[in-house]
Amino acid sequence: MNITLTQGILLSIMAFIVGVDFWLEAFFIFRPIIVSTLTGAILGDLKLGIIAGGLTELIFAGLTPAGGTQPPNPVLAGVMTVVLAHTTGSSPEKAIGLALPFSFLMQYIILFYYSSFTVFASSTDKYAEELNDKGIINNAVVATLIVGISYSIIVFLSAYAAQDAMKSLVTSMPEWLSHAFQVAGGILPAIGFGLLLKTMLKAKYVPYLILGFILSNFIQYSNLLPIAGIGVVIGLISYFNDVELENKLKTVPSSSEQGDEDGI
Repeated sequence: MNITLTQGILLSIMAFIVGVDFWLEAFFIFRPIIVSTLTGAILGDLKLGIIAGGLTELIFAGLTPAGGTQPPNPVLAGVMTVVLAHTTGSSPEKAIGLALPFSFLMQYIILFYYSSFTVFASSTDKYAEELNDKGIINNAVVATLIVGISYSIIVFLSAYAAQDAMKSLVTSMPEWLSHAFQVAGGILPAIGFGLLLKTMLKAKYVPYLILGFILSNFIQYSNLLPIAGIGVVIGLISYFNDVELENKLKTVPSSSEQGDEDGI
């Protein structure tokens, strides 16, 4: 299916908004699960957007910017996974592998901005010495607009202008290469989730992990909504148990207080 000019413009506007949010890390609407869903809604295939968003989110779940490091860009991955699956008829798993070069491209552009925006440092220092808050704000706004416009242009060119070239490239791929992209796209969500577990998993949460694995893999459901509902119930039970335990600890007098009561 082809992307119309109107859809391309809407995608570029959406990319500007989520790109700015990624730069500022304000509302976290730049996460792939949201970006892909919005992309699917714009392209008229919300189901594809949700499925692609869930898979792409797992890949980037354990990839977080730290200091000056910058992981592959989640915005371009979220957008292009849906765009490629929509325009070429590929599965979301295959589209994920095909979308990674766009994610790497935006990663290097953001790294370039990290370095080049040091040109604003001297003027910002000067404004700070002069207590010129308007000048500082203008520098921040200009840098943010440059980033947002870059997202907008790249998404428009990649999704709309280059869609015929991308479609020709995908259809001309040999079967073994196409299958390789699909296999890689299927493995990447597991790797991303594994990276997340490596840093966040605690021993007391292992039973929940095992329970979720059993529920999602060995019990047949028409959709995953029952599993999500079970997860919510377990989360609420754990939360209320923690609150109850905390309240009990607050009511128990400390050892020093008990000693004062005994006159010691």
